[in-house]
Amino acid sequence: MNLQDVVFPVAEELNTFRQKYKTALNTDNSLVDKVVRYILKQQGKQIRPLLVMLGAKVCGGVQEKSYRAAIMVELLHSATLIHDDVVDGAEMRRGLPSINALWKNKISVLIGDYMLSKGLLFSLDNKDYLFLHMVSDAVRRMSEGEILQIQKTRSLDITEADYLRVISDKTASLLATASAIGAASTTDDEEKIEALKSYGEYLGLAFQIRDDLLDYTGDSKKTGKQLGIDIKDKKITLPLIYALRNADRTEQKMIKSILKSSKKRTMRSREVIAFVKEKGGLDYAAEVAEGFAEKSLTAIERLEEGDAKRSLKLLVDFVMKREN
Repeated sequence: MNLQDVVFPVAEELNTFRQKYKTALNTDNSLVDKVVRYILKQQGKQIRPLLVMLGAKVCGGVQEKSYRAAIMVELLHSATLIHDDVVDGAEMRRGLPSINALWKNKISVLIGDYMLSKGLLFSLDNKDYLFLHMVSDAVRRMSEGEILQIQKTRSLDITEADYLRVISDKTASLLATASAIGAASTTDDEEKIEALKSYGEYLGLAFQIRDDLLDYTGDSKKTGKQLGIDIKDKKITLPLIYALRNADRTEQKMIKSILKSSKKRTMRSREVIAFVKEKGGLDYAAEVAEGFAEKSLTAIERLEEGDAKRSLKLLVDFVMKREN
């Protein structure tokens, strides 16, 4: 299975969305236009607009409001990616130089602000106040998640509960919003909207844990990032949290001494990977991800059967089996 199997029921609608998204980004400022066109080149799988379209379709059908919802979500997502690259000092994004690598941090931050403001103005111009509320809450959660991660990483005392809260806010919140906003664009049925919100939340948790696992098991040619890069960046994820929890004090002290030193993290990341594998961290994280995947499927059990619901189920399978 590939992503095209998931996209099939809304392929035409996604093409329409892409055209509308480009139009929404039109500007007469030459530098902004140049950076925006580069951002459009970097577009990835567009999972969030896909969720908006599937959420709308499973609840009645894609409408003009659905396209506006997808544009808002994608503008927000693009803005956060740009800001994240500045925070992380990332030089690459999806195999291409990041915005901050090409135009430096000041322009990057301002372009991120520009994308966010475009999304907010877009909702106000169209009087999509419910969408504005939903997206603003996602922005709040994403910011809180990022701050909590920085806070806990500095002290190396992140627990599994902390980690789940971080990825819930940083990643799952926007997938939950995309699913729910798609439903809200075509129905007032709160039960359906909440079902899709839960689906997106659990899908996002599974998605991020699978992504974190790829740092230990992935093929760098497929993932586009070096094995162990999270360790080198001092990102403590579920496999490592579990391994540390099940290690004796001597082992914990040795691994934490590696994590505290940027030089050691660079030179001894494979040692940390081996430690995580030995302590069962990968198997545990995979099991937790599978549990969230099952919850996402349970959340949409009562929704009407059809191609859109089938694609929502296939998307869960795609997330759990993805290699990049």
